[in-house]
Amino acid sequence: MIIAVDGPTASGKGTIARALAAHYGLPHLDTGLLYRAVGRQVFLSEGNPDDAGAALAACAFPESLLADPELRSEETGGYASRVSVHPAVRAALLERQQAFANQPGGAVLDGRDIATVIAPHADAKLFVTASVSARAMRRWVEMKQLGKDVERAEIEADLEARDERDRNRAEAPLRQAAGTALLDTSNLTKEMAVATAIALVEKQLGEKA
Repeated sequence: MIIAVDGPTASGKGTIARALAAHYGLPHLDTGLLYRAVGRQVFLSEGNPDDAGAALAACAFPESLLADPELRSEETGGYASRVSVHPAVRAALLERQQAFANQPGGAVLDGRDIATVIAPHADAKLFVTASVSARAMRRWVEMKQLGKDVERAEIEADLEARDERDRNRAEAPLRQAAGTALLDTSNLTKEMAVATAIALVEKQLGEKA
């Protein structure tokens, strides 16, 4: 069974995807982490994330980089959004993601193009979203817990910029795929969001049975 979870930054898609993976006993891949690793590698190499060549070279990042706590920083998130617009970068990471999705038994993947590009054949598809203000508040709290001193208004502006890039990039733009269930988490607690997600997946599985 393959479950695709798409949505913008800080919508709660990662939390929901991890919960679905635990609920159904499936492996989970945060595909955004791969792009964050590429962005982080560009930064470490002192490259330009807007340069396609520099971004592609960064796709050869060492596996150990996936454990770098800086991958979760706002700065790295911005770099990830910028490197992800390059078709060559997306192509370089495509095979890795599809192999994970198509492994025996299935998997849960979250990102921005799972249902549209990586696994359009997924058995269940969710598009998780939330208002920019709700997402900014969540990310601000998360940054505070990590000891990062970031202004909430700054986070909100960054999220809006990322949304604009993700929705309007030429390659695999962020959009809700046909047949995907919409889940707005703006006013939901984590527990409510997870329960709703499980119900939506069960509904889709039931309709296909």
